[in-house]
Amino acid sequence: MTAKTVLIVDDEPDIRQLLDITLSRMGLETRTAADLAEARSALDEGDTDLCLTDMKLPDGNGISLVEHIAQHHSDTPVAMITAHGSVETAITALKAGAFDFISKPIELERLRSLVVNALKLEPGSGAEAQDTTLIGETPEITELRAQVNKLARSQAPVYISGESGSGKEIVARLIHSRGPRSSGPFIPVNCGAIPPELMESELFGHTKGSFTGATDDKTGLFQAARGGTLFLDEVADLPVAMQVKLLRAIQEKAVRPIGASAEVATDVRVLSATHKDLAREVAENRFRSDLYYRINVIGLHVPSLRERRQDIPLLANFLLQRLANASEEPAQRLSEEAMEALVAYDFPGNVRELENILERACTLCSGERIEMEDLRLSQGIELDPNPEPVSHAGPPPVEEAFGNLDDYLENIEREVLTRALEQSRWNKTAAAKLLGISFRSLRYRLKKLELDD
Repeated sequence: MTAKTVLIVDDEPDIRQLLDITLSRMGLETRTAADLAEARSALDEGDTDLCLTDMKLPDGNGISLVEHIAQHHSDTPVAMITAHGSVETAITALKAGAFDFISKPIELERLRSLVVNALKLEPGSGAEAQDTTLIGETPEITELRAQVNKLARSQAPVYISGESGSGKEIVARLIHSRGPRSSGPFIPVNCGAIPPELMESELFGHTKGSFTGATDDKTGLFQAARGGTLFLDEVADLPVAMQVKLLRAIQEKAVRPIGASAEVATDVRVLSATHKDLAREVAENRFRSDLYYRINVIGLHVPSLRERRQDIPLLANFLLQRLANASEEPAQRLSEEAMEALVAYDFPGNVRELENILERACTLCSGERIEMEDLRLSQGIELDPNPEPVSHAGPPPVEEAFGNLDDYLENIEREVLTRALEQSRWNKTAAAKLLGISFRSLRYRLKKLELDD
């Protein structure tokens, strides 16, 4: 098997020699260049599998080389060597197309990890590769596919914005699966569904005896995602105190489990998402600006379904076929009137709502063709302004919580969720809006309380 070749670009002979020795011991071939001109000449000769470049060079800067490689050698990942603590430089490099960055003084273990991740990239995993899960042909979805393919090759933090149900987690999974960490775990965490008092333990872990109830050591999600991707969904719902600790974990690439005396190094790529306007959350002091700029190195917007109505027929047919495959029954089809009604509908719940509508229609439909009335569409989310009174008992006496607090609280939560669903006519999207929580949080709570059916 032919050894991989790494191009080292640095004007300091000592740095070039250090990198050359380290990479040679990994079984890699190396070539070196002292400036931009030599680097471009070496790249033109071909057979470069990875480029490591310093930021400051005699005839320019490393950003120029990153942009040159992105334009003329797009299959070659490039990593930037930056000055210690130069976060702004690192972010600029990532936005220009760098795969990752490493700071001086160079930590050899970190360097080896970076190289191993970079060389997992396969040529042809870029824009020409086809995608089967982002269904659509509109310019919006075509551009999104191209951005996903490009960002998959990077290690830059990506912030994914978009309305609830638009497919933010699908985009995050695609970025993970098409990148060098695809063999590692993809760990999604819904920040809005974890109680604030458990958040630190969930993310960072804890040691046995660190607090009441900690009967064993627990591995946090940062450690569980080692070598892979940690997806922080609904990141805007993080408590402010937790935002400080998350910022440190991302910057230092290390976490301290509760009760531990030392930090534990992490090796994860962080992707984040929320349906909220994160810039507004920052302006209104509900989200830290330093964390916002750290996770929002590159922003990616997922369009709502009403922004790409022309894709609805493709999506509907794809989802109907998937439902048929799951039930092992022939696929049902939409009548012309039903399809027109779907295209005209605003879909406040986006793709998730479309899937729910079609699943319900398949159940209600008496034949092989779904008619408009089978869809049971209601334009927008409309709560019943005058709901019929429903008899509900008041909250149980507080004394019933003594010695059984968990069951007591679960019964109250079950009562609140049931009442919200009844008032919204069992429309889960409307119920979530009524309660002031995300759809995903509602779904989590319903499943936990066995109300999801």
